[in-house]
Amino acid sequence: MSGGAAGEAAFTAARPRLRALAYRFLGSMSDAEDVVQAAWLRWAAADQDGVAEPGAFLRRIVARLCLDELKSARRKRESYVGPWLPEPVVETDPLAGRAAAEEVSMALMLALERLSPLERAAYLLHDVFDGGSEEVAATLGRTPAAVRQLAARARAHVKQARPRFPVTPEEGQRIAAAFRAAAEGGDAAALGRLLAADAVLRADGGGVVTSATKPVHGADRIALFFAGLGRKGRLGTAHAPAWINGLPGHVTRFADGSVQTMALEIEAGLVRAVYVVRNPAKLRGLMA
Repeated sequence: MSGGAAGEAAFTAARPRLRALAYRFLGSMSDAEDVVQAAWLRWAAADQDGVAEPGAFLRRIVARLCLDELKSARRKRESYVGPWLPEPVVETDPLAGRAAAEEVSMALMLALERLSPLERAAYLLHDVFDGGSEEVAATLGRTPAAVRQLAARARAHVKQARPRFPVTPEEGQRIAAAFRAAAEGGDAAALGRLLAADAVLRADGGGVVTSATKPVHGADRIALFFAGLGRKGRLGTAHAPAWINGLPGHVTRFADGSVQTMALEIEAGLVRAVYVVRNPAKLRGLMA
């Protein structure tokens, strides 16, 4: 292919998938955008006439940039205050939310976080983005057999993170609304009835804003936590229903201008996980 307009068109066509790939690597949409921009600069400087498959070429650039970024990201997370959650992907359309449930659910993103960088890369490039073993091997500097082994190990780890019983938009919105109403009313009993016995709450404040610095386990403890916030009037001033990484929940605004997202992972009609993101660095796109 030739450069110029044709090269720009090829990059523009590939850009959404490149951004999606980088987000799954890094758990940050802002970092993903930075990586995609860096990939554009490398693409613009490349000998595009010698590139037979621009998509594969660009995936290779993005994957290598992400692997470099993961090294520094992991060092930062070693000193991260409290639970780490990915930057939320917020949708208001239930259909888009259902699609996200399969692709970037909180459980899946956390499962990817537990993989080694090479396992993560092999799984994403091979299983999620349909790269051939030869292509992935060239990207990672490994043999095709090693790539298949890395992808298989990763696949086993993330299998349990896939939603087994995806909630319908109607049920998800109903349960999220009921959870919010019970919390605002300080009704611990009603919250307890909505929560699975082994439910877990993870809240990401990044040490910047007040937040639970350890996961809260068990329906009773989570119910008391939210009921207490409700009785103290600390649940925000405005709540907009949304789908957050494919999960039903709310975007909440507070009187001081801060924002948070709360997403509920629901199984068999009960909330089995609550994910709250309060770190302002991860919510810049919602603060306008």
